[in-house]
Amino acid sequence: MLPPTPRRASAVAGAITRFTRVGWLGLLMLSLPGDLPAGDEEVGGPRPASGTESRTWAEALENLGRLHHEPDHPWVQEAWFLGRYHGQYHWADGSAGADQGWEDRRFRLGGQAQLFEHLTVHAQMVSGSDFDPFYNGFTELWASWAFVPSAALTVGQQKHRFTHDRTVSSRYLNTIERSLLVNLFGADYTPAVTLSGRSGRFSYYTGGFSNATGPDMGEAFTKLDSGYSFLASMTYDLGESLGTEAAHVNVGYLHSEANEKATNLNRYRDGLSSALILTQGPVSLVIEGVAGLGSDSGSAWQLNLQPGWFLTRNLQLVGRYQLAGSDNGHGLRAQRRYELPAGLTTGDLYQAAYLGLDYYVAGHRAKLMAGAEYSTLGGEELCTLFTAVRVFWGPHSRGPFPMGQLLEPD
Repeated sequence: MLPPTPRRASAVAGAITRFTRVGWLGLLMLSLPGDLPAGDEEVGGPRPASGTESRTWAEALENLGRLHHEPDHPWVQEAWFLGRYHGQYHWADGSAGADQGWEDRRFRLGGQAQLFEHLTVHAQMVSGSDFDPFYNGFTELWASWAFVPSAALTVGQQKHRFTHDRTVSSRYLNTIERSLLVNLFGADYTPAVTLSGRSGRFSYYTGGFSNATGPDMGEAFTKLDSGYSFLASMTYDLGESLGTEAAHVNVGYLHSEANEKATNLNRYRDGLSSALILTQGPVSLVIEGVAGLGSDSGSAWQLNLQPGWFLTRNLQLVGRYQLAGSDNGHGLRAQRRYELPAGLTTGDLYQAAYLGLDYYVAGHRAKLMAGAEYSTLGGEELCTLFTAVRVFWGPHSRGPFPMGQLLEPD
């Protein structure tokens, strides 16, 4: 326990005041009824099963953002208006300092269309943190052609899908932030050519990426002088072979030839990852190991354990334990959000324990999050409290839990 001080007492008072910025929204969302009348005409909601007299908000908003859906149309099979808003407040206090504040964490707007049965086009602009600037380029700007169900070629600005932690969209994260070492890789969205698909129980993703991007998309696509990176990932569906209802294993490899102009993937030359994702009834467990090799600041590794439990249909208890190490005394750098501003800097051993509650108002489309994390690095310690609101509209993503999935309570 950290000893009470006037500074900490003042910080706590300020935190309570600022928490009300999301508190009113949380109360409003929690006050919404759990079910909608079957006759309510909400956006694109699927009808309940036979004999069911009502449908949930999650069912009613399942197709939120879908503008057109006609599978047999010869030119345009589907069209979506998509986007997300993530806002959060944090209060961090520790042995080296304190920090607190609200952040408009993510805001994105765009569209996606499926054309000519095989072509998907996707464009999504992004704002800077706290909407500064409002337009900050594109996170995604790509076109994908599915030759056959087992192979799709995608060209354009897209996401690096290295590690399970990174592959899970921010729309589906059940912790406030991703793990330390995954963030240290500096993977973001850059121009790339990738090939992905699925065959039986196997799914794969591989491609080559530029190591830099920016708000000027023309320059990002034409000035490919930042080096390159190569990524390969494979996921295998283990089914019920481990005695659980679902089990997946994911392995990944990353190689980066970054130069001085690189803005992404410019810390580690090579990366390795392996994850086991399990679900059984209302319980989930993700176990992931990650290694970053060939950095000027030393190699690093991390073990990430993340259990979850759906207490009710809408309420999930989430935990996470991170253990990371480096062969360099300053090989690990604290999370640039929350931890660095509050005084954690560098070290060779990092530990963090997180405990949180997520309330799903309308599945992943609208949820409230609250959590607390205790972390140590370089001989310093820090306690951080979070509240957050997550909203998105557009098509879902598929993949191992928690990609678009919720578990049923006992």
